Amino acid sequence: MAKKVSANGKTKKRTIGIILAAGKGTRMITDLPKVLHEVCGRPMLAFVIDSCRAAGIEHLYIIVGYGKEHVMREFKDASDITWVEQKEQKGTGHAVMCCQPYLKKFDGDCVILCGDGPLIRTETLKELLAKHHHEKSSATLATSILDDPTGYGRIVRDSYGNLQGIVEHSDCTAEQKRIQEVNPSYYCFDWKDLDWALGKITPSNVKKEYYLTDALSVLIQSGKKAIAITAVPPQDVLSINSRHQLAEVSKVMQSRIQDDLMNHGVTIVDPSNTWIDARAYIGQDTVINPFTYIHGRVKIGRNCRVGPFAYLRDGTVLEDDVVLGVFIEVKNSHFGSGTRARHHSYIGDAKVGKQVHIGAGTIFANYDGKTIHETQVGDLSFIGSGATLIAPIEVANDSHIEPGSVIRSEGKESSAKVKKTTSKKPGKSGASQKR
Repeated sequence: MAKKVSANGKTKKRTIGIILAAGKGTRMITDLPKVLHEVCGRPMLAFVIDSCRAAGIEHLYIIVGYGKEHVMREFKDASDITWVEQKEQKGTGHAVMCCQPYLKKFDGDCVILCGDGPLIRTETLKELLAKHHHEKSSATLATSILDDPTGYGRIVRDSYGNLQGIVEHSDCTAEQKRIQEVNPSYYCFDWKDLDWALGKITPSNVKKEYYLTDALSVLIQSGKKAIAITAVPPQDVLSINSRHQLAEVSKVMQSRIQDDLMNHGVTIVDPSNTWIDARAYIGQDTVINPFTYIHGRVKIGRNCRVGPFAYLRDGTVLEDDVVLGVFIEVKNSHFGSGTRARHHSYIGDAKVGKQVHIGAGTIFANYDGKTIHETQVGDLSFIGSGATLIAPIEVANDSHIEPGSVIRSEGKESSAKVKKTTSKKPGKSGASQKR
């Protein structure tokens, strides 16, 4: 692979990424590959992939093993991923060795990360890459300082602060275990140097595995430049090896999602009792009330009110000034601006127009036992309390459905009472009127 030419005409090393994602997750007691367990609605591996892309890493080599078909299927549409199989789990160094046949002609830098660390930030990767390029290092690490470093490899430095190597926790002496600077596995290597060093390592450790950290030691001992920068916030170090850690990481990620929304003008009345998917979008001046659960690709416009006890599912779109109240479930439906559904309703697979009133206890019956059907409700319609709309059905603009009605499509038996209204379209103040 040739070097990349930057805008100023200077050559710049290409950067690829290697993500270690072959583990089974034995401690999680699961049949699902560990990296596919969800954090705030997305597989944990997706967060690592996104951070790499946002940091400018142009191609990813993802190491898979257990359940590889499931992992590859989840990201099958990605054109910037090459899947590499690690048939036997022989350590992190061995995992990277599996990429060697794919990178024989590559001359550039390589970022190596773990797929079970979804809290990684794009900013941290950018800092790692910038330092690596500025220092022209053979290897650069991003490290962290932890109050409790148990379980992590320790960063060993000399009296001048120069990096001397990394010692895995299981191989640490009593003195080394007191070191608080740890290796959260954020690496950047010159690939040619790493490729050479991998050929020098042996499984001479407690676990009898090939450690990537041993390749780092080889580079240092051969006189190559290796540096470590303390760039990883302690909270970001959390990786996932158990169900408890999955819950802990999900809580941190949820806090980030909500912080970002609140920083962009969204009111979340009770953050600790609200759950919002990482893929959701919420517009300015919208209010999310307690015990609201937003899952999947949900888009909410400006000046909306949602909840309490609302459940919004994948594919739902709310235009501006929509109100969804208590005990509402909405699935894959589009609501026009000014529409209200305040109480105890299920709306599934529907296109609801502007300034529609949906009364308490309304059901959009979208599934007949075999097929999911769509309901369409025109602008300025009124649906009385307790009504049931049996899809497929289309309700015209300005329709009035009386409370308790059961509406079926034309030509089928119906107990519906539907009439056209002659109401004048309300203005903006009317659209926002409480009803």
